[in-house]
Amino acid sequence: MPVPAPVPVPAAQSSGAPDPAPPRPARKGPATAVMLVIGFVLLSLNTRVAFGQLGPLAPVAGFGTGALTVLGLLPPLCMGLFAPLAATVRRRLGEERGLFWASALLLAGAVVRVLGLPGLFVGTVLVSIATAVVNVLIPVFVRSRFEPRRVGVMMGVYALSMGAGSALVAALMVPVWEASGHSWRTAIGLAVVPAALAALGIAPQLRYAGRGVGPAPVRVSVLGGGGRALAWSLIAFFGLQTLLFYTTLAWLPAILVDAGVAEGTAGGMQSLFILGVAIGGFLTPVLAAARADQRPHLFAVLLICGLGYAGLLAAPASAPAIWSVVLGIGLGGGQAVAGVLYVKRGRDHDHVAALSTAAQTGGYLLAAAGPVTASVLHAVTDTWTVPLLAFLGVLLLSTVASLRAGHDRPTGPALVDRR
Repeated sequence: MPVPAPVPVPAAQSSGAPDPAPPRPARKGPATAVMLVIGFVLLSLNTRVAFGQLGPLAPVAGFGTGALTVLGLLPPLCMGLFAPLAATVRRRLGEERGLFWASALLLAGAVVRVLGLPGLFVGTVLVSIATAVVNVLIPVFVRSRFEPRRVGVMMGVYALSMGAGSALVAALMVPVWEASGHSWRTAIGLAVVPAALAALGIAPQLRYAGRGVGPAPVRVSVLGGGGRALAWSLIAFFGLQTLLFYTTLAWLPAILVDAGVAEGTAGGMQSLFILGVAIGGFLTPVLAAARADQRPHLFAVLLICGLGYAGLLAAPASAPAIWSVVLGIGLGGGQAVAGVLYVKRGRDHDHVAALSTAAQTGGYLLAAAGPVTASVLHAVTDTWTVPLLAFLGVLLLSTVASLRAGHDRPTGPALVDRR
């Protein structure tokens, strides 16, 4: 029997058009609503914990430059390579089961990371794969389980919780390292606690898996048909923002130490940076979701990032706390607003999932070049001035890339494979 070819699906007349099937209700009673929110917050708290641990430890724990470079490269690289896995997970398991098993894998990775340096590499890969699945499924989960008017707030809660969990654990890294007799494994092991809580928190949602979701998910190609300009704009914007985020996350303490900031203080600035990520990550989606056109919010995010990098160039040692928080607010806002863009520009759950998958696959693969490139530029020039100037150049590219992603206008037909 011949295989049917993908067929074009007409575009919605405006972004955020209602889905063919109504979203599942967020609650059937107060207890159900509370469990949903608690599980969502616990999952969000855990999503970036492992990635923020190495920055504070880097100046004191004796990790080599090569090891830090590879460990900075692995998260965005693995999240880019394995983001397409989320589409398969969603089709076979649904969002609830997919998020639960991703949380279980993340817990396993957190445990493996304490088993010496080889375990740190292997565990980071496992955590990154699990996070790739969570990243793609969260916007779909929010759209399907919460009321439309709460999408911006819940994406903000996701980013705020994500940043707060990472900031708290990052702040504990150096004190735990000192209290444990300079054991980085004990400090890294703290990530097991939020990972276990996340798996426990999302487990009650398994009872809703597969209920009221309408037709089975289908494969949607957003890189073909009339929607390709939107998809490529999302990929470029998210990729460039993520490149800056992970590069800054990996090298901010080293930049400050080279500028004359004490090692312990530089580690504390990493925590302030992540705290800023939480603040920007909450405010930006809430504000952006309330408007049809997100371009002003994207430009504001890029301007704040530019102010932070300019501060690190001009006076890194005089006000490191200010630059760290400002950079965190800008980069956190850039990371979090992407989820709003997927939901706003997507016509239905399948289209949201396809946009999220495409943007995160291409975006994280692009971002993987950031930590390595910054390391090479620093090694060649023996200064962080050139990498910081390069970051400002990336912001200019991101400004151009964001134009279509932030614009509220109908997209052309996407290609849908209903096999």
